[in-house]
Amino acid sequence: MHPADQFERFRELADGNGWGAEEIGARFGVSGGVVKQRLRLGAVSPKLLQVYREDGLTLDQLMAFAITEDHARQEQVFENLHHNREPWIIRRDMTANNVPADDRRAVFVGADAYIEAGGNIIRDLFSEDRGGFFEDAGLLDMLAVEKLREIADGVQAEGWKWVEAHIDYPHAHGMRRFYPQAVDLSDEDEARLEALSTEHDELAEGYSSYDEMPEDVAKKLEAVSDEIDAISAKRYAYDANVIAHGGAFVVLHHDGTVRIERGFVRPEDEALADPQPEDEAEAIEPEAVEDEQAEDSDEEVQDFEDEDEEPGKPISDSLIRDLSAHRTLALRVALGEQPGMALVALTHTLTAQLFYSYAEAGCLEIRPTVTPLGGHAAGIEDTPLAARASEAHDAWAERMPRDVADLWGFIVALDDEQRMALLAHCASRTVNALRLPWDRKPRTLQTADRLATALALDMAKDWTPTVDSYLGRVTKAHILEAVAEGVSEDAARRIADKKKPEMAEAAEQRLVGKGWLPAVLRTPEPEAEPVETEDAEGIAQPSEAEAPDTGAQDGEAVEVEAVEQPTEPEAVDADVEPVDEEDAYSIAAE
Repeated sequence: MHPADQFERFRELADGNGWGAEEIGARFGVSGGVVKQRLRLGAVSPKLLQVYREDGLTLDQLMAFAITEDHARQEQVFENLHHNREPWIIRRDMTANNVPADDRRAVFVGADAYIEAGGNIIRDLFSEDRGGFFEDAGLLDMLAVEKLREIADGVQAEGWKWVEAHIDYPHAHGMRRFYPQAVDLSDEDEARLEALSTEHDELAEGYSSYDEMPEDVAKKLEAVSDEIDAISAKRYAYDANVIAHGGAFVVLHHDGTVRIERGFVRPEDEALADPQPEDEAEAIEPEAVEDEQAEDSDEEVQDFEDEDEEPGKPISDSLIRDLSAHRTLALRVALGEQPGMALVALTHTLTAQLFYSYAEAGCLEIRPTVTPLGGHAAGIEDTPLAARASEAHDAWAERMPRDVADLWGFIVALDDEQRMALLAHCASRTVNALRLPWDRKPRTLQTADRLATALALDMAKDWTPTVDSYLGRVTKAHILEAVAEGVSEDAARRIADKKKPEMAEAAEQRLVGKGWLPAVLRTPEPEAEPVETEDAEGIAQPSEAEAPDTGAQDGEAVEVEAVEQPTEPEAVDADVEPVDEEDAYSIAAE
């Protein structure tokens, strides 16, 4: 008897006689699990069973088709198969329109709610399916959006002007964002928090983890911890104006949890929402001295007051410019001699612009640029790495004083470690190591490589080669090169005769967990330290003040624009050795 005949016989007993898997198994001396598998194989399209009888399909291939009982789908996939009929390719094609159970939408909605709504979950009885596949992607999306909207309704009940629910984060282009500010707890909350903290310590005493606790103690401790978190959250609150004129996004996180992003204000509501609008009447601001010789060539710098002028009359604008230029020069020299205060001033300037959007709040003419990455890599802002960056920014934002005028005192009050951490965060926001064909900056890319080396950056922790991320977007030669480097030359040879789609899929399977990276993502090895000679030691190195100005090229990798306002009559041009931009870019890109 051919195995296919047994599969069909089992199906006849189940459908015709109403026998269950255990009853059939008892009669034929096999387990109920084996019977279920053979019943599933018996439900495969008769056309494919006949091909199997004629040795046109192997048992492994037939099991791959049996992942669903949809005969039309089975026959469609079979007709579209070419010479490559590996079981994993058949399973992939059979479930191409379905959603894996570990997809964030499936995790969020849940199998029970999906089935209750009429959905079907496809289970693979012959391999590890990690929860199966949700058959109806449209139904799953609808359920996910409905559930997100229910949560959004609860968020809007907080008083927000608008709340939007999306599966994917829309990134709020063009909107300004405000963050919650520190507020004092009420006396009742303070007393309750103190009592809960004491209770928490008493319950946790003698245990190092929840696993060691009796179930009733663990539940009580968890409830106490939740209440502590709820009260502690009241220490930060949004300004009433921000809530009244702003909104929030309710979206799905990469792991299926809900992500609520509050505090966004549309451009037309910005003036109404700003808790600290700028006074329309500003104090006199000294103008930048861009070209003193040109501006003062047709006027006398010194203005003399007439003896009969009224006392207290403001001095002239030209004299204010003159005096402020001298003060600016003195500040530059003094700041250059006090590195600690330079760190404070730099941190203040960057923080004011990255957290408050107030470029004029600092007196250092440094402009940080945060380049959006979403336009260069689809979905990058929904990755775990992007979530880490966002959480770090939000954590600092919650600590910032409400008024930018209080920012200087806040930064001065930080200890050295905290101040350095804030500066590091601000600096990290400006990093730009993009390789763009229309914007060739070899020195920038070289500096980015050096930064990666200094940070011991390991991209393999956060990026893996898949068909979507790399393998489906390069040539077959690059695919084979990746497999040869990441796995072995033999593994590359075994997939060399496949067509590109199948080759890319096979390469993805083989590269899982190998840590392989394309050249553009690799971190260069540290350069060997040069050996010092006696002659080199004897050569005096120029100090910073004596070092020649090498021009703007050396700063290209830093996304911060430093604008030098001249105070001397003439600028000294430094000789810069020309660099072949094309050659340097090619080397860096390798």
